[in-house]
Amino acid sequence: MIKKKTKFISILIITALIFAFLFVGLNNKNFYSIENITVKKIVNFESKEFFSDKVSNLENFTKEKKFTILNIWASWCGPCRAEHDILLKLNENQNSLVIGINYKDSYDNAKSFLNELGNPYDVIFVDNDGLISIEIGAYGVPETYIINNSSNQVMKKYLGPLNKSKFEEIQSLIKS
Repeated sequence: MIKKKTKFISILIITALIFAFLFVGLNNKNFYSIENITVKKIVNFESKEFFSDKVSNLENFTKEKKFTILNIWASWCGPCRAEHDILLKLNENQNSLVIGINYKDSYDNAKSFLNELGNPYDVIFVDNDGLISIEIGAYGVPETYIINNSSNQVMKKYLGPLNKSKFEEIQSLIKS
């Protein structure tokens, strides 16, 4: 009888402790601020260019304009499709260069995607294994970085698809 009570009380205490830990964990606030996760300087990576297979690095292109809009995308990504019109509009800005990183995608699918929707990129780098995107600090696709080319500083990082309000914010950032 005492063994059964001790066993029951032990199980009850363990169960109560598990629920207490879960309750405390659920009440923790996990607010992520993009300012806290943004890489302050963009990494100068090297990769194949999408259309030519020529190996090049980011720095070869960023000197051409005042700003770079670096967008990580994939043909299999639904939100990438949703933001595509915004990228086409951003490419019209004379102060900036739009560079794409094609993330873990097949060449044929990516090419079909661009043929269907248009190519908003001045240059596209290939990231077949995802290591370049990880090195930059990306969490997924799509992600967009606004880079000041003179200082190589990331001015702003956008997680998820670009929309009209993000477009307007980017336009104001790259005006000067």
